[in-house]
Amino acid sequence: MKTQLFLWTCVAAFASGCATQPQEGAKQQVYYQAYKRQDAAVVRRVEPAPVASVLGPMGVSGTVYFGFDQSTLQPQYLRIVEQHGEYLRQNTGRKVQLDGHTDERGGTEYNIGLGQRRAETVRQALMRMGVADTQLEAVSFGKEKPASALQTEEGHQLNRRVEFSYR
Repeated sequence: MKTQLFLWTCVAAFASGCATQPQEGAKQQVYYQAYKRQDAAVVRRVEPAPVASVLGPMGVSGTVYFGFDQSTLQPQYLRIVEQHGEYLRQNTGRKVQLDGHTDERGGTEYNIGLGQRRAETVRQALMRMGVADTQLEAVSFGKEKPASALQTEEGHQLNRRVEFSYR
């Protein structure tokens, strides 16, 4: 009995104290899940879907994130949009698709609309910077292509985004 108690204490400490470990070179996290199977404690590694690490052709982040139920461009992402705008103005033959995404909360139609509003927000900002409308296409994927499978606020934040997809 003491052995089982000690084992469960170790598993609980391991699961709570080492719940996340970043992978080398990525912002992805690995989660550990403790469960009991036939009177034995088992710890298994659970890896969420890979987090998109999208870079534009100039080595700048190709992802802009949004707040819950929002389609307003946040100030901390303005520099990313400006850098893409500068690149597109200098490379008028390049086109970019702006992929709008949402987390899984809400209905399908609502999320398609929200993803489209987010993509249009970035498109309008690029056009105000002098990028030609013919270089831009705004598309919504709604909740269909999550960047994270985590059912946490952190996972939801990673899914509320617009990605720059150069063609």
